[in-house]
Amino acid sequence: MVIENLIEDWPAYTKWHLDYIKDVAGDRTVPLYDDRPVTHEDGFNQAHAKMKMADYIDLLKKEPTTYRIFLYNIMKDVPLLKKDFKFPKIGLRLIKQIPMVFFGGENSRVFMHYDIDWANILHFHFHGKKQVVLFPPDQTENLYKVPHSLITREDIDFDNPDYDKFPVLKKAEGFICELNHGETLYMPEGYWHYMKYVTPGFSMSLRSLPRKPKHLLRAVYNVFIMRHFDGLMRRRKGQAWIDEKNERAISETHKAHGI
Repeated sequence: MVIENLIEDWPAYTKWHLDYIKDVAGDRTVPLYDDRPVTHEDGFNQAHAKMKMADYIDLLKKEPTTYRIFLYNIMKDVPLLKKDFKFPKIGLRLIKQIPMVFFGGENSRVFMHYDIDWANILHFHFHGKKQVVLFPPDQTENLYKVPHSLITREDIDFDNPDYDKFPVLKKAEGFICELNHGETLYMPEGYWHYMKYVTPGFSMSLRSLPRKPKHLLRAVYNVFIMRHFDGLMRRRKGQAWIDEKNERAISETHKAHGI
């Protein structure tokens, strides 16, 4: 659900543009991620590069780049920004310690995934336009989920799916929306999401714990069991473990659908 007028009374609504972030956070070193496939050497949410925020914003404004900022707690480094927003009172018990920001350049993409903690998410967008593809949890069986992970097959182009290679995607029922500056996306717990920055921009997410007990149990499993098991198998089997999981994403999905 896209909410258009939720944050018009925030100082961030008028202040939060790339140049402002460069002014207040330009000297901070930020973690960067790109769209390279996952390998066994990658740690959980391990950054691919680092750069000064000022240099990164200059890059965003200069040319398209695959480098993104993902899950960065900018408020910890720049507490001044906390004065620019409020926690909306819309029936969610939002966690106040971890407002996270995300930045991306023109046409950069965030792979299809769901969040490890099955949180309810309010996603506020600033400076530019972003496209979001969403699927509810009951569509997982149609998305070629990679076992022991939070992602689908990374070679699926959700802008232009290859239905010959991934025929079950035809059965997936989801939503597409666009976010402009100052608009808010509500993502219920466990929703799959793929995001593309149509123009350079950035977003902030606030989250609350899952309300459904079964979703809370899945979050606990993801954080304390699945994540560590996957890390162990990467260390033991190396790239063969990643390749095996990707193959199983196809074979298990097709088997479930009688293909």
